[in-house]
Amino acid sequence: MSDFVETYRNVIIQIATPYSTGTGFYLKGPGLIVTNHHVVEGSRSVTIEGSRFQKQLARVEYIDRKYDLAFLAAPQDAEDMPEVHLGTGEPLRERDQVTAVGHPFGLKFSVKSGIVSNTREIINNIPYLHIDAALNPGNSGGPLVNNNGLVVGVNTFVIREGDNAGFSLPVAFLDETLQEFSKLDAQNACRCTACSNLVTDKTVENGFCTFCGSKVQLPGAVEEYSPSGVAKTIENLVAKIGHNVALSRCGLNSWEIRQGSARININYHEKTGMMSADAILCQLPKENIKPLYEYLLRENYTSEALALSVHQQDILLSLIIYDRYLDVQTGMAMLQNLFEKADHYDNILVEQFGATWKEN
Repeated sequence: MSDFVETYRNVIIQIATPYSTGTGFYLKGPGLIVTNHHVVEGSRSVTIEGSRFQKQLARVEYIDRKYDLAFLAAPQDAEDMPEVHLGTGEPLRERDQVTAVGHPFGLKFSVKSGIVSNTREIINNIPYLHIDAALNPGNSGGPLVNNNGLVVGVNTFVIREGDNAGFSLPVAFLDETLQEFSKLDAQNACRCTACSNLVTDKTVENGFCTFCGSKVQLPGAVEEYSPSGVAKTIENLVAKIGHNVALSRCGLNSWEIRQGSARININYHEKTGMMSADAILCQLPKENIKPLYEYLLRENYTSEALALSVHQQDILLSLIIYDRYLDVQTGMAMLQNLFEKADHYDNILVEQFGATWKEN
């Protein structure tokens, strides 16, 4: 397994929109990123990030509600990414071993192994693969891989009743759709849910499919995301600080910005009205931790707006502000202070207390 896991580590892509996060994977043959439609729904372009390229925006080129598929434009520097293949000629049987690869809960990379419980679980007239590999939020759109390292499905959804039941779209549907899409020679297409034809700008008139007259929406016609309320205030201050707002989005009311060695995660909790910003500084040393803890406690005693804490092995510097006190000017001052203090503390913790730099 280790051979193909290392290959997939370099083709798995983390996807983020203003609404959700998910997984995609790059196919060198067609030169596209494959994911689920529900991962990119409501977006013309999405943020992508992989081990072989920097965070960037990718255009949504194809959406398919019927099979819950979407294709994105290839990332820059895609020529450096390895090639993985579709296992269209390898039939699956019950109890065959499979591996789900993806980014659950926004994590950078995760591998979950299991078996095929049922090769034809009919849901909405589609024969899904029922697997017992533990799929989680964020796995959507990632590949299901057999022991030969071939893609045999696209992980799509999970049902949480008793034992977790994961479901993957069989690779035959992906292969068929890729072939249909390649014949269109278009970068803005979708499948009509009524007649199942693939339509483009040439076969859509005033938002209606010319084959059957049903209403359709091409990805290029999706209304651009426009934040409101506190989310708009946060995005305004992110822009004022000098960061690309679109690239900062990583899910609903969640943003990530990097400056210097610091990475700051901003989250707005609508129910409580609280905005939190956490800078991940570095990681605890393996030994002689007591002096470091004493230093953190002393600093917290004298600090007014910021708090140092430890989560598992990560050392964090955090601030909290309630939305009724948040405006662009106040937020900018607090975030800039957080950035400055983060750069200050991480150097001290590493150089004086033996903490280790965290890999981003």
